[in-house]
Amino acid sequence: MKPLIGITTHLANNEYGQTRIVLQQAYANAVMQAGGVPVLIPSLIADDGWDALYARLDGILLSGGGDIALDHFAGDAHPRIADVEPERDSLELKLARAIVDDGKPFLGICRGCQVVNVALGGTLYTHLPDQLPNSLDHSYPGNMRNVLVHQVKIEEGTRFADVLGEPILRVNSHHHQGLKDIAPALRVAGYAPDGLVEAVELPDHAFGLAVQWHPEWLTDQEPTRKLFRKFVEAAG
Repeated sequence: MKPLIGITTHLANNEYGQTRIVLQQAYANAVMQAGGVPVLIPSLIADDGWDALYARLDGILLSGGGDIALDHFAGDAHPRIADVEPERDSLELKLARAIVDDGKPFLGICRGCQVVNVALGGTLYTHLPDQLPNSLDHSYPGNMRNVLVHQVKIEEGTRFADVLGEPILRVNSHHHQGLKDIAPALRVAGYAPDGLVEAVELPDHAFGLAVQWHPEWLTDQEPTRKLFRKFVEAAG
């Protein structure tokens, strides 16, 4: 039986003011291509409903999206902080701690990588251009989602190195925030050329990996396909 992969979502209003549960199709496509069944996780769900859903999921994909509220970590206020969803923050931070405690396989992407770090006690740069001297441009527009804009060096001896089979990747980049202080439980697995952490992992976890780029848009590349395949296999 194919594993059920829960994917976090966000809320958005349509032109009529109706609230929608939203997920970019690329996440679901990547999971299905790897052999999993995507299941959308709404951020507004009662505790009893959440418990029932969580118990049925074999793996969790923490998707990208808006910024995490400063209430959850020691970060600097900045006017570029945007698209904060308090309900989403609450659910995903609780979810991240649960999957770490339970050993449930997970993959964090962009915001999802930041959620894992914050949930476990880490902090974030709230706007890289102002807070990380000489940083690369990490915030490319959405129409460049398939463009490989910088390298990521994968650390030897990490789970990432084993999964990807490549010491150097070229990746896309669509974030203005980044990991600052790394949570004690996490191990750094990859760096951008400017020193920014781009990949982290949980040692001794069934599959606990998170990346700052957007691999769901890069499934034409074999390292990306390996990443999703290994994730889904671990959940199976």
